[in-house]
Amino acid sequence: MPERVLFTPSALELPWGQQILSRVQALNLPVEELPRDRLTGLRGEDDRETYAIAKRTLAVVVAPPSHFKLSPIPPSADWQFHLAEGCPAHCQYCYLAGSLQGPPVIRAYANLPQILENLAAYERPGQVTSYEVSCYTDPLGIEHLTGSLAECIRYFGTRPDAHLRWVSKFDGVDHLLDLPHNGHTRCRVSVNAAPIAQKLEGGTASVAKRLQALRRLGLPQSQGGGGYPIGLVIAPIMPIDDWQAHYSQLFDAIEAALDFNCDLTFELISHRFTPGSKDVLLSWYPKTTLDLDESTRSVKRNKFGGTKYVYPTETMKTLRRFFEQEIARRFPQAKILYWT
Repeated sequence: MPERVLFTPSALELPWGQQILSRVQALNLPVEELPRDRLTGLRGEDDRETYAIAKRTLAVVVAPPSHFKLSPIPPSADWQFHLAEGCPAHCQYCYLAGSLQGPPVIRAYANLPQILENLAAYERPGQVTSYEVSCYTDPLGIEHLTGSLAECIRYFGTRPDAHLRWVSKFDGVDHLLDLPHNGHTRCRVSVNAAPIAQKLEGGTASVAKRLQALRRLGLPQSQGGGGYPIGLVIAPIMPIDDWQAHYSQLFDAIEAALDFNCDLTFELISHRFTPGSKDVLLSWYPKTTLDLDESTRSVKRNKFGGTKYVYPTETMKTLRRFFEQEIARRFPQAKILYWT
């Protein structure tokens, strides 16, 4: 629950903004109506205080025109779009660090219907077009405040050639189970080995609760579930001490939760960081135990000249072999969408 909820004037003029306002008021949260379409008062005396203020704040705003020009997001999906930016979780390896400008306030978009209408321009007749909505937020983590994820699922349920993908570290899925999704939305949870999840994923649901939420989403509706296609994002994979044992225990838990036939995918993402994200993360979490030692990494450069630090080739090969073998042995019907 945020401590502050800010609304810009433009957001309050829109029906979806009013819908979010009603939800927030029903939760008895303090609402501030801003005098202009500009967020202020979010900075503290240092980066750590700014982080704390921003993470306790939900701002309901209008997505700018730039959000209507979609970007491809391989290998996850054809395109990405955003119902919000910023995340209520406190993951010490956060991939948003360095990606979003300014304090990490959670911005929910009041012009969601217009954002959804814009997606049709990117569809290809006769081909399925996939859209990822979790790049800049955890949509389930703010769903009780916005209702925006359910609205997206309903929208995609009406589109024969468009599929939605979202991923979360939260577990509040009750209101999603009865939605008319028509199999067009794949629900995924992000999980990790216990030492990583317990130490580095603050403010999230436990891995056990995430897996139970995924179970409920994937169970047939005749058994009280949602009947969705489901998936697991194992990320960020790290070769911690005794990593084979810890990840084997994670797979044991996944097997126990998903002991039924389901449309299941896996996405495998190894840990990486950039010089910019390292600086931001250390300002947010100065006492983190996250391994950010460049000397143990290989350098990977993109076509734009950017630098990432990834695990050395042999380490990557060893990790990948383990995960692919475990998944093939335990979940022979599942698909591994990618390793990165």
